[in-house]
Amino acid sequence: MARMALLVAFSVLLLVGVLLSGLANRTILSTAVLFLVGGFVLGNGVTGVLDITTSDPIVANLASVALFAVLFTDGQKVGWSDLTSAWRLPGRALLLGMPLTMLVTAALAYWLVGLSWPEALLIGAILAPTDPVFAAALVGNNRVPYRLRHLLNVESGLNDGLALPFVLIFLAMSGSGHVAFGELVLELVGGIALGILVPWVAIRLEQSRWFNAVHVYEPLNGVAIGLLVFAVGTVTHANLYLAAFAAGITIATIGPKQRQAFEPVGELVSELLKLAALLVFGALISPQFLTEISASGWVFVVAAFILARPVALAIALWRSGLTRREQVAAMWFGPKGFASVVYGLLVLEAGIATGDVIFHLVAATIALSIILHSSTDVVVANSFARAAEREIETAAHEKVDATPVEESPG
Repeated sequence: MARMALLVAFSVLLLVGVLLSGLANRTILSTAVLFLVGGFVLGNGVTGVLDITTSDPIVANLASVALFAVLFTDGQKVGWSDLTSAWRLPGRALLLGMPLTMLVTAALAYWLVGLSWPEALLIGAILAPTDPVFAAALVGNNRVPYRLRHLLNVESGLNDGLALPFVLIFLAMSGSGHVAFGELVLELVGGIALGILVPWVAIRLEQSRWFNAVHVYEPLNGVAIGLLVFAVGTVTHANLYLAAFAAGITIATIGPKQRQAFEPVGELVSELLKLAALLVFGALISPQFLTEISASGWVFVVAAFILARPVALAIALWRSGLTRREQVAAMWFGPKGFASVVYGLLVLEAGIATGDVIFHLVAATIALSIILHSSTDVVVANSFARAAEREIETAAHEKVDATPVEESPG
C-alpha cells in the first residue's frame, strides 16, 4: 500500500512538473523544489500519505541508483580529450577548492555544533561534493560561458568519488577508529577499472565486423553497459560512483555514436530517478525532523551554506582568468545532492554515536541547497545572457562608430 501511494504521488507530481516545466525554465520556479516540497507535504510529519523512514530500504537504494545514473549520464558529456585539454579550472576546484570546503565546513561543525574533529571532518567530507543537477539551467545553458559550465560539470562529476574515501576514513575514525586503507584503495581502483573495461569491450564488440546494432536497439547499448557496470560493481564492491563516471567518459571517448544514441534515453532515465529520489528525500524531512536540529545546528547549516564553498572557491580560483561574474557564479553554485544524501545514510547505517545529529545537519543543508540553488540558476543564467547581449551591442556600436564617413563632393 505504501509503495502504491508513492507511485501515485510520483505520477501526479510528474504530471504537474511536466505541465509547469515551461514556466519553470523561465522563472525561479523549480521542478526539483516541486518534488522536494511535495515529499515534505506528503510525508509522515504533515499529511502522512507517504509512510517512509530513513530505515526503509527504498531510501538508500533509490538515492544510490539515482546518483549512479546521473554520474553515468554526466560522464558522457565529457570525453577524455575534454578533460585533458581543459583541466586547469576543474583542477583548481577539485585539488584546492574541495579540500578547503571540507576544512571550512569541519571547522564550523567543530566550533558551532561541538562535534569532535573526526566527526566534524566527516560532515565536511559528506557536504564537499556538488551536484550540477540542481543548477541545470546554468550548466545546460549555451549562453553561459563554456569554461564555467565545464568547470562545474567536471568538478561535480569527479568530486563525488573523490570525497568517498574521506567519508569512509573519517567514519571509521568516528566509530571503531580502524581504517582499512587497503580495502579503500582496492574499491576506488576497482571502480575506475570497471568503468573503463566494460564499456571498452562492449563498444569494441559493436564496432567489430562480427556485430552490428540496428537503429532501434542502438540506445540500449548504453543502457546495457550501465546496468552491467552497476551489477558487477555491486557484486565486487567496487566504487559504483567512480565506475559510473569513468564508464560515461569512456563511452564519450571511444564511442561517440553510442553516446549520441544513448543521450535521449539517459537524460530521461536520470531525470526520472532524480525526481523520485527527491520525493522520497522530501518525505524524510518532517516538521518534527527540523525541530530536532538545535539552534547551533541551524547556525551551522546557514554558515556552511554561505561560507564554506564561497571562501574555498575564492581562494582556489584567485587569478584563474575567470571574470568576476563567472567566479561569483562558481562560488555560489556548489549545490549539494545525491552523493551527500547517500553518504549521510552511510553514517546512519554505521550506527556511530553522533550519526543522527550528523544526518539531521546534512539533510537540512541539502534541502536548503536544493531550494536556493534550483531557484537561482535561471536568474544567474539570464544575467550571463543579458551580459552577452550587451557585449554584442557594444561591439556593434563601436564598429559603426569606427566606420569612416565619406564626404559628399562639392
